[in-house]
Amino acid sequence: MLRGYSPRVRYWVWLSASLKFLIPWVLLVSLGSLVPWPVHRVTSVATPTLPDTLVQLAQPFSPNPYPAVQTREQIYWGVTALAFLWAAGFVAIAFTRFRNWSRIRVMLRAGTPVKLPIAVPALVISDSHGSNSHGSSAIEPGVVGFLKPVLVLPALLLERLNPKQLDALLAHELSHVRRRDNLFAALHMGVETIFWFHPLVWWIGSRLLEERELACDEDVLRLGCQPTDYVRGILTVCEHYSEAPLACVSGVTSANVKKRLKTILRGTLPRELNRHKKLALSFAAIAAVAVPFCLGLLFAQEPSAKFEVASVRRVVSSGGPGDIPQNMENSPGHFAVRNKPLRYCLEWAYDLKDYEIVGPDWINNDERYDIVANAPGPATNDQMRPMLQALLIERFQMRLHRGTREMQVYALVLGKGAPKVKPPAPDGVEGLSGGARSLLFHKEPISRLTFLLTRRMDRPVLNKTGLDGIYDFTIDISGLNNFNPQTADDATGPSIFTAVQEDLGLKLESRKEPITVLVIDSANKVPTEN
Repeated sequence: MLRGYSPRVRYWVWLSASLKFLIPWVLLVSLGSLVPWPVHRVTSVATPTLPDTLVQLAQPFSPNPYPAVQTREQIYWGVTALAFLWAAGFVAIAFTRFRNWSRIRVMLRAGTPVKLPIAVPALVISDSHGSNSHGSSAIEPGVVGFLKPVLVLPALLLERLNPKQLDALLAHELSHVRRRDNLFAALHMGVETIFWFHPLVWWIGSRLLEERELACDEDVLRLGCQPTDYVRGILTVCEHYSEAPLACVSGVTSANVKKRLKTILRGTLPRELNRHKKLALSFAAIAAVAVPFCLGLLFAQEPSAKFEVASVRRVVSSGGPGDIPQNMENSPGHFAVRNKPLRYCLEWAYDLKDYEIVGPDWINNDERYDIVANAPGPATNDQMRPMLQALLIERFQMRLHRGTREMQVYALVLGKGAPKVKPPAPDGVEGLSGGARSLLFHKEPISRLTFLLTRRMDRPVLNKTGLDGIYDFTIDISGLNNFNPQTADDATGPSIFTAVQEDLGLKLESRKEPITVLVIDSANKVPTEN
């Protein structure tokens, strides 16, 4: 959109993109989410899209893949490794730039003040003091500093340039001073040092350097300098001097010199922005801030993960646990249990099985509770689970975390022969189908089967087959409730162990493996008052 217009406009666009890194998207979203809004009520219940037979069959199964939750130790070491990696890059870049800046300060101390007909102080340095680490060439003329900028000129350059060429180069450097290019370049260098891992910041840096030099070239031509004199002056600098080592030292040979020289010799000035382009840029700038802020407003309107009304009461009985009837009521927006242990409530709240929860013995059966809770409106189970989690943590003052425990599992391994799974048919439809006796897997991984078996069996089922692709296969599930590999097949059908072996050519082996569990570190037996 802006290619034919002034490079000053493109420069400010890229500079805005650079500074936007210092105002992260998530910060603007968070600010928007702080705006108070009335609680939005859930008014609809999710409707299944599968046929009724499959909905009944998959009722015990979760629609989502089995969640792989990292332990606190894994997260800690992962974050620590990333922090060390970021710090290493940050220190390396900061040290390199500090070393280059120290070299420039040494050069400035060796300079001799000189009076020139310009609005900034000037220093002349000998070419030997401005030479690089190999001593091959001196640093080009440039402006150093942004609070009190100083123009640095190599001594021999004054002899190599005629007055018109020198005037053109001085006009270029004064343009850098008026535009505060050193200050903005230093800001972007800070962005690069912090976000060194992001390739976009380095690409923006190259665009900033190119557009600022083109903008200064435009200013020189607007002052009436002859393009040929200006080009000869730049070529003289390129022939005898090297580019400044830091972007915050504005010189004359930065960016794509060949492209700049062609633009200068063309002698035409770029177009100015019309009203429509200015409006488009203004809207883009506003949207960069307003869009994430408005998203935060939308997030603030999401339903709160809390029940509107909730009662948690400890059951006290002179008899045993069976003295008071037990039951559970679950309907859209309503959850209630009577005379149930805390473990049962945790299993429902976190959608876990018994073996996936580790905690004090009293949560299993010794203490029992009545819990009645109503959501702000009709809500599905998936919407009420986080509400129940928050309620249990608050009322029982629980502290919990994800961890690993070694326990008995079923490992799905290869059988003696070749596995009886087939590559997916090219015209097959991805997903599950079947009825009450068998399940047909179309273009599904083996991990999908282990996930489903885990939801129905008495311990986790892990995929140890090494089969990582997607397949078509069918398995008899009519005897899925027969978990004992030593018992004969029941009347309903073959045990799941037999079905896995005969239908798939695989085998379920019992072994010990580390499993992710929910660990209850502490909890009060007596819940807080309603």
